[in-house]
Amino acid sequence: MQQRSSAQTVSALRPLQRTTRTEAYLESLQTLERLHRLLLDLIKDEFERLGRTDLTPVQGLLIYNLGTAEVTAGELRSRGMYQGSNVSYNLKKLVELGYVHHERCEMDRRSVRVRLTPAGQEVRDCMAGMFARHAEGLELSGVLDDPPIEAVNLLWRRIERFWSEQIRYIY
Repeated sequence: MQQRSSAQTVSALRPLQRTTRTEAYLESLQTLERLHRLLLDLIKDEFERLGRTDLTPVQGLLIYNLGTAEVTAGELRSRGMYQGSNVSYNLKKLVELGYVHHERCEMDRRSVRVRLTPAGQEVRDCMAGMFARHAEGLELSGVLDDPPIEAVNLLWRRIERFWSEQIRYIY
C-alpha cells in the first residue's frame, strides 16, 4: 500500500471541504429564507391576536423600521427586511390607513419624507413588545448562547458586506 504525503492528503480533501462548505453556505441561506418567512408569520399572528387585520406583516416591518426617524422611501428600503419594489406601494397604503405621514422635501420636491403618526407609533410599540418577548424567551432557553448571538450577528454583517462588495464590482 502506497503512503500519501501530507500535501497529497490535504489536496485530496480540498474538493470535499469546498463542497461541504458550499453546502453549509446554501443551507445557511435556506435557513435565513425560512427565518424571514417565519418572522412574517409571527408578525401576522401578533396582528391577528391584537385585532389589527388592516396591516400586513411587511407593512408592520416598515412601521417598525421607520421608528422615530423621518426618512425617504429609499432610506427605509435600505435598512429594512422587505422587497424594495413593494416599499412605495406599502408606504402609500400606510399613509391611506393613517399610520404614516408623508410630505415633499423642501430642497428636492421629487423626494418624499415619511414618519410615523401616533397610530403608527402604537403599532411600532406593539411590535417592539413582541420582539422583546421573543428575545426574553430565547435568552431563557439558552438558544442565544452557543454560539453567542453577537458572534452570529458579526458573521451576518460580514456576509452582508461581502455581498455588497460583490454587487459593486459587477458594474
